[in-house]
Amino acid sequence: MKQQDQATPRIALVGHCGPDSWMLKGVVQRAFPGGEVVMVDDAATTRSEAARADLLLINRQLDGDFESCSGLDLIREMMAMKGRKAAVMLVSNFAEAQAQAVALGAVMGFGKSKAGGTAAAAAMRGAVGRQ
Repeated sequence: MKQQDQATPRIALVGHCGPDSWMLKGVVQRAFPGGEVVMVDDAATTRSEAARADLLLINRQLDGDFESCSGLDLIREMMAMKGRKAAVMLVSNFAEAQAQAVALGAVMGFGKSKAGGTAAAAAMRGAVGRQ
């Protein structure tokens, strides 16, 4: 991912249920005050956001209208997508799933149980080039 300018980042929450989306929205807003957060629950919008957003936070088990319920399958698709701008990160508490996502080309993510911590914020900022 290239170093981003200082424009407001756009973060897409992909395939999360309503309560988790709202929790993650707060987490993202604390990491990026003034940042734009969009909630995505379908494959077509995910593809569109991959070309627009700075970061896709993809759920391990997708909730919504996707070809597969696997976030790893979606990460595989996103990493192969031409014109993708967004960094890709998995949201999962499972180390094995995180390792698989990284092997596919995603940035190391975090689990929902640690989403409010400083490490998650640092990971997101690093993924969009804002240490």
